[in-house]
Amino acid sequence: MASAAAAAMRSYTLIATIFLVYLHARNAALGFYLPGSYLHAYGEGSDLWVKVNSLTSINTELPYSYYSLPFCKPGDGVKKAGENLGELLSGDQIENSPYRFHMNKNESNIFICSQMLTEKDVKHFKQRIDDLYQVNLILDNLPAIRYTYVQGTPMRWTGYPVGFYVKSKDNEHFIYNHLKFKVLIHEYEDTGIGSVMGTGDGFDAIPSAGPKNMSGFVVVGFEVVPCSFQHDQAAVGKPKMYDSLPDVACDMESGRLQPIKKGEPVTFSYEVIFEKSDIRWPSRWDAYLKMGGAKVHWFSILNSVMVISFLAGIVFVIFLRTVRRDLTKYEELDKEAQAQMNEELSGWKLVVADVFRAPPHSELLCIMVGDGVQITGMAVVTIFFAAFGFMSPASRGMLLTGMVLLYLFLGIAAGYVACRLWRTLKTGDSTGWRSIAWRVACFFPGIAFTILTLLNFLLWGSGSTGAIPISLFFILLALWFCISVPLTLFGGFLGVRAEHIQYPVRTNQIPREIPSQKYPSWLLVLGAGTLPFGTLFIELFFIMSSLWMGRVYYVFGFLFVVLILLVIVCAEVSVVLTYMHLCVEDWRWWWKAFFSSGSVALYVFLYSINYMVFDLHILSGTVSTLLYVGYSLLMVLAILLSTGSVGFLTSLYFVHYLFSSVKLD
Repeated sequence: MASAAAAAMRSYTLIATIFLVYLHARNAALGFYLPGSYLHAYGEGSDLWVKVNSLTSINTELPYSYYSLPFCKPGDGVKKAGENLGELLSGDQIENSPYRFHMNKNESNIFICSQMLTEKDVKHFKQRIDDLYQVNLILDNLPAIRYTYVQGTPMRWTGYPVGFYVKSKDNEHFIYNHLKFKVLIHEYEDTGIGSVMGTGDGFDAIPSAGPKNMSGFVVVGFEVVPCSFQHDQAAVGKPKMYDSLPDVACDMESGRLQPIKKGEPVTFSYEVIFEKSDIRWPSRWDAYLKMGGAKVHWFSILNSVMVISFLAGIVFVIFLRTVRRDLTKYEELDKEAQAQMNEELSGWKLVVADVFRAPPHSELLCIMVGDGVQITGMAVVTIFFAAFGFMSPASRGMLLTGMVLLYLFLGIAAGYVACRLWRTLKTGDSTGWRSIAWRVACFFPGIAFTILTLLNFLLWGSGSTGAIPISLFFILLALWFCISVPLTLFGGFLGVRAEHIQYPVRTNQIPREIPSQKYPSWLLVLGAGTLPFGTLFIELFFIMSSLWMGRVYYVFGFLFVVLILLVIVCAEVSVVLTYMHLCVEDWRWWWKAFFSSGSVALYVFLYSINYMVFDLHILSGTVSTLLYVGYSLLMVLAILLSTGSVGFLTSLYFVHYLFSSVKLD
């Protein structure tokens, strides 16, 4: 009766689960919304306020506050928007601005303020213009888009330049002081069905805030055209903020450009037009996610996935056939024939008494493998959720925030793997596991924290908004020692409580002499990283462009596929290299298995240097170069630990399975 009741309960649970999935899928079909962004309908004439983000430049990679330059400030003072952990780490500083619109009401030549430039202001403006700094504006969570045309082809850019430089006799700098805004709007009416709005891609629906059956307009696009125009100060007079000015002839060829000179008054103004669009609110980010080169991006990634899948399949098939044939031939021989044909068949049988001998620096190996498991788990889970849209560009800072929190909580996995591996290497002795767990919790985070602190001093010295606030330093330290360290220790406790891996063969006290090799084995280990690098180098280009060129990265689905392929290829390469070393009677496979797949980090570092020289050739300044190298080293270290741990754990399983599958005396 009890079993029948349990079976019935399981059936009811399955039916309920299917029904809930159906409801979620239905909600997903009714409304597809980006996670972290909520539809806001504005009534006719409602106020729309533009926000400003940090000034950015691909020339220096040092973000600065918008109000570090003498731009006009809001009448009620500058106020910072609430920012999450990811936004603070990425250097975003979102603040209010004086730009105010009225929904669906066009306005022309609106005065904001006039500024008399001092010598310091002139110096700062010229420096920012020479360094190609961009002004980043935000309306209803949409960044401003600027269109330029190259041979008739439109190019999309986010933000607009602070100004421009004209090389002439006077070598003048000019500022963009008049902005032409275009706001694309879509008429919206909530009929009741739309009152259920998803926080995810329709997977978790909650009642929308606000009154039911609301109507109005939603913002689906935000464009800006910057102009430089020298206002006639006599005609301007002394207006108040938001007063109308005489007509602005925004013609860059007219010669009436606003120069940047000491004692020169600069009048800031703007105009805005509203245009109804067929773009629906869920699709409003398409313009940002379809920047130039998207077709090449998709084609290149698809081509890379197909080629690497084919190569990985070939390696996998060849490896299986070779090992299976070796095992079959060996087991078909009797003991006398085995003794006579050891050299002829394969040398892996001769290292049976040494293959599980603990490697040198085994503590460091356990620590690096534990941290690698933590980083790999963080990457897989983060990219998986990002592929389903839970960390979209609309949710600023969510990607970084998710990565940090996942890394903290995955400390339990790092401690478990490291301490269980330590106990296995010590053949069941768990002495010293607390030290291993502590070092796992402090190894990679300690290196990362040291690098970030050094780079932060450089950013502080430069006055950049990319510098982490001192309060955030203490928050990160508290998260590290209050969440990551205890969870890592708890994981270590679980690891030593679990049964250690039993070796299928015994190890002799005296190690076997390794025959001299014709070529250095480490040369083969370093060369093995070329195949894993082939799986990610195309994707790496777009990731680097997103990090350093200010482009939007959004194809997380392809990135997840590439990550899975990378894990498979790293596992295969490490196993093949381990088998080759055992065949030449080299039983010191532990570290070589780790670095055979981890050597992909070397090629990533060389690629990052190549990217800096040839793609970021405009990068200027010692601070910018040190920032690039520092962050690249941190990325390379994470890749080394992640790919190395994948290769090592796969090789450990392979060696254990190999020597468990045959009978050896």
